[in-house]
Amino acid sequence: MVRETKLYDLLGVSPSASETEIKKAYRKSALKYHPDKPTGDAEKFKEISEACEILSNPDKRQVYDDYGLEAARGNAPAGGAGGNPFAAGGGASPFGGFSSGSSFSQNDAFNIFSQMGGFGMGGDDMFGSGFGGSSFGGSSFGGGGMPGGFGGAGGRSARSRPEPDTVTMTLPVSLEDLYKGGVKKMKLSRKGISGAKESKVVEITIKPGWKAGTKINFANEGDYQPECQARQTIQFVLEEKSHPIFQREGNNLKMVVPLSFKESLLGFDREVTTIDGRRIPFSRSSPIQPNSSTTYPGLGMPISKNPGQRGDLEIVFKVDYPISLTPQQKQAINQNF
Repeated sequence: MVRETKLYDLLGVSPSASETEIKKAYRKSALKYHPDKPTGDAEKFKEISEACEILSNPDKRQVYDDYGLEAARGNAPAGGAGGNPFAAGGGASPFGGFSSGSSFSQNDAFNIFSQMGGFGMGGDDMFGSGFGGSSFGGSSFGGGGMPGGFGGAGGRSARSRPEPDTVTMTLPVSLEDLYKGGVKKMKLSRKGISGAKESKVVEITIKPGWKAGTKINFANEGDYQPECQARQTIQFVLEEKSHPIFQREGNNLKMVVPLSFKESLLGFDREVTTIDGRRIPFSRSSPIQPNSSTTYPGLGMPISKNPGQRGDLEIVFKVDYPISLTPQQKQAINQNF
């Protein structure tokens, strides 16, 4: 039974995995977490590379299984009758250039990735019985030189691949959804690695208070681009649907309340329904000037950067003036004004 399973867990393999299975699992994870990838994670990339370096070496793997990670690194006494054969620097690595007891660096991780073929190789043929031969052994990997397009300066690719395209799509959203927030599902039709069409459903989380023009990116979800070895980025741009009652101005909402000429003079009693469905009483008892307005604080849109706060609701009065007056109406106005 192995002492710990951390390195196996990092690669997603069982402690009984073969060397070929370990190398296949490493390459799959390395292509995902390589810092040059949109899904890159430099620390994760280094961890899985060290796991591969130890588990691909039968002697180091045995020490790891028996005594744990620090013993395999040569940084701690393994204990037991046999001691730690790597504590004094023993045991050759199939990668070359990584001595026991030294700190595993990011450059070491890039070097291992290069020796495993970098971005330029694929398929099962690279996972043979070992790394030997001119491709993965010998002096070509000593010192600072690295194959597969990597140099010594931080291990970055000298032959940089083009970035995958960003495809922009409009996402119409109702004002109510921008107020409440929610999740929208979109079905994408895209090209797979083989070029065949495939479908993918993505879930787009709309946060309360987001505005038209907000961009939501989904990396690696579009068509696969062989020249980039990655999928396109899908970018959704929010578009606010027109609303029959409310007009949005930043975080504020505006609504127009039509009034008859009589109501503008004598007053009225109404109910106003807010964007969240609340009904509030609304009345006036004195004359109202055309195009005048009144503001209700805190009844507008949520402010996404300040949770719990909302903009204002502005009510604008639109007076329906008569286009003609009867003689009696004219007389009444002359007598009272």
